[in-house]
Amino acid sequence: MPRALLYYITDRNSFPGDESNRRHALLAKVAEAARARVDYIQLREKDLRTRDLEQLASAALSAIRDAQPRTENREPRTALLINSRTDVALATAADGVHLPANSISIEETRRVWDLSGGTDRPHRTRAAISLSCHRPDQVHEAALAGADLALFAPVFEKKDAPNRNPVGLDVLHQACQHHIPVFALGGVTLDNIGACLDAGAAGVAGIRLFQEHDIAEIVGRLRA
Repeated sequence: MPRALLYYITDRNSFPGDESNRRHALLAKVAEAARARVDYIQLREKDLRTRDLEQLASAALSAIRDAQPRTENREPRTALLINSRTDVALATAADGVHLPANSISIEETRRVWDLSGGTDRPHRTRAAISLSCHRPDQVHEAALAGADLALFAPVFEKKDAPNRNPVGLDVLHQACQHHIPVFALGGVTLDNIGACLDAGAAGVAGIRLFQEHDIAEIVGRLRA
């Protein structure tokens, strides 16, 4: 079986304490994810002003670099994606962006990235772009448009969104039939990760899955 991919989505507001404590906790979790070799981290702090988001993104990149020191046979670095903000991703030398459904197009994002010098970075020749999808046909469109991966949600019912109808494993399986890695998102837990992978998902994504558990344990269980 191919190596399962992991995608951590941040939410500093779920941590206790004041703003300073929440940011400290988030950066500690980013470092933990990087040490465990999580493949992608999406900085999803949509309530922050541009300057504050840039500062947090820069700190997150530093945390990733410190957690993954360079070695001669070094594995690929954990990629940091910024939710929605191509400008912030470019300003901070992040690895790419996550695009919500019905946002700016993938083609336009790549054009802006390339025109702004995003292809000049030694560690990545092109922006890594993930896209939110809620139907199998959207995954197909994402693949045709050149997205690198699709976040498909909600697969399972979420505690904080009981009125959102989960699509279930059969629809997830349909979404995984296109030429793009699909990550199962929405209500994913340690108990149902295996079912997502059996349905064809390349990996899993989540907030609570990573912020409420020991990430090394999750990685160990998936990549044993």
